[in-house]
Amino acid sequence: MPGDLEMVTRLLLTLTLSGLIGLERQVHRRDAGLRTHILVALGSCLIMLTSIYVFDIYKDTASLDPARIAAGVITGIGFLGAGAIIREPERIRGLTTAASLWVVAGIGLAVGIGFNKVAIYTTILVLIVLHFLRYVEGSLTKEGKHGI
Repeated sequence: MPGDLEMVTRLLLTLTLSGLIGLERQVHRRDAGLRTHILVALGSCLIMLTSIYVFDIYKDTASLDPARIAAGVITGIGFLGAGAIIREPERIRGLTTAASLWVVAGIGLAVGIGFNKVAIYTTILVLIVLHFLRYVEGSLTKEGKHGI
């Protein structure tokens, strides 16, 4: 069971990692930006810390699975993400935002359980996908429109 300082450190790391992703979304003027991404990840981290705590308290008296709470988070975030998706006559908007909310929930869960390195690596990869692949995608789309 992590101590108070470790739990605060995990929450602050979650805030930082999800804040980087949320900032990228905010800069590109997406509806779910900095605050939304931070709140989703902090909530996920808190839920995982709570799950660990409950498991530690009742491990000798009841059969508990801390992963069950994490599974509930992922399901719940799926509903939140569905609300970010908007269907328009010619396209669908919000899929990337929904996916980024889903992944920051995973990052929050990972940090909550102490899986910090993987959470950091995932954050870096998400930022690469959101920022740099935007340009690759744009150049492919432009080429496709011009028949190249």
